[in-house]
Amino acid sequence: MSVTTPKGPQLAVLPTAAEDGTRKAQILQPSGWPMPKGYANGMAAEGRIVVTGGVIGWDAQEHLADGFVAQVRQTLDNISAILAEAGARPEHLVRLTWYVVDMDEYLANLKELGRIYRDVFGAHYPAMALVQVGRLVERAARVEIEATAVIPR
Repeated sequence: MSVTTPKGPQLAVLPTAAEDGTRKAQILQPSGWPMPKGYANGMAAEGRIVVTGGVIGWDAQEHLADGFVAQVRQTLDNISAILAEAGARPEHLVRLTWYVVDMDEYLANLKELGRIYRDVFGAHYPAMALVQVGRLVERAARVEIEATAVIPR
């Protein structure tokens, strides 16, 4: 019988500690991989899971913000409000999945989107995916984001 050792990158777990002493999510960064900018390759966490549905950029009266960038800001604010309902904060986010109707619109606004993201969520970057879709349920919506957070025990 022979034993083989899997080949591939070794995984580095970058520990993070909360100010209050609770365990925060860990960033998973395979060794030798370049450090991603604005997202994490993976996250690991233990605790209470908080999941949002697809959140769009409308207010409590269901009025959509005007334009892509404004909709992103409102969407992130809405996610933050949903997290707060569960006692979660932006640093508890472990995953975001963005659905955009125009990838070029997203790419053309990266600098502003980064500023808005940091304004709402700070410098915490969970695992993220970005997908272009044909349209969203709300016809005028330009972006929809699903979020997953884990509140540490």
